Amino acid sequence: MKVSYHISDISFIEDRMVLSVDEREITVEIADISDKLLAASDMERSIYKISPSGYGIHWPLIDEDLSVEKLMKDNP
Repeated sequence: MKVSYHISDISFIEDRMVLSVDEREITVEIADISDKLLAASDMERSIYKISPSGYGIHWPLIDEDLSVEKLMKDNP
């Protein structure tokens, strides 16, 4: 059975994404995970949907999807 994560916030600081997940903060270099997010404007980055299951994040304006499970595995 896959683990579900509770994402309470996503923010961006320069070229880093900060995820608030299960009472932890995970910081990820955007260049390491998504060329689309790296090139996106602040407005495009700010509009996202978290899947109800907590498995993924979708940015509709740039048509990008990221797996929360992969982000968590890459940032123990």
